[in-house]
Amino acid sequence: MITRPLDLASKLRTEPRSFDALFWVNAALLVLFFALFGSRFVLAPGLGVDFALPELKGAAPGAARTTHVISVARPGLIFTDNGALNRAQLKAWLALQGAATKEGVLLVRASANIPVSELVDITGVAQQAGFKVQIAALEPAAPEDISRARQ
Repeated sequence: MITRPLDLASKLRTEPRSFDALFWVNAALLVLFFALFGSRFVLAPGLGVDFALPELKGAAPGAARTTHVISVARPGLIFTDNGALNRAQLKAWLALQGAATKEGVLLVRASANIPVSELVDITGVAQQAGFKVQIAALEPAAPEDISRARQ
């Protein structure tokens, strides 16, 4: 062993015989940290890496400040701050949030592969609940930007 020529092993501290107070303080702080700042979406399904917003000319100037956000990953799977909801649960959630918010604006982040009929249904339910609806979209890149990016 490398410690033998310098006799370093004799200068090391002995192992603690029991858990001291600092160990329990650290353990309690870790539990508190994860309880307060942990996300319930860590082990739950979420937006995949294939989630892509549609591109729409004029999307940036048409942007508005929103009060609520939902994400539609695929038809029938809608995510809110409360987790994944189906259409019936979304209707109840929107009614509850609409009653609690004056002049609410809902941002719908829908993947580009979501059917328009799904967006129309969500928009109708949100408007019945008292929300103005904003559909999330990206401004398309200019042709010269694309050619520069490829170089």
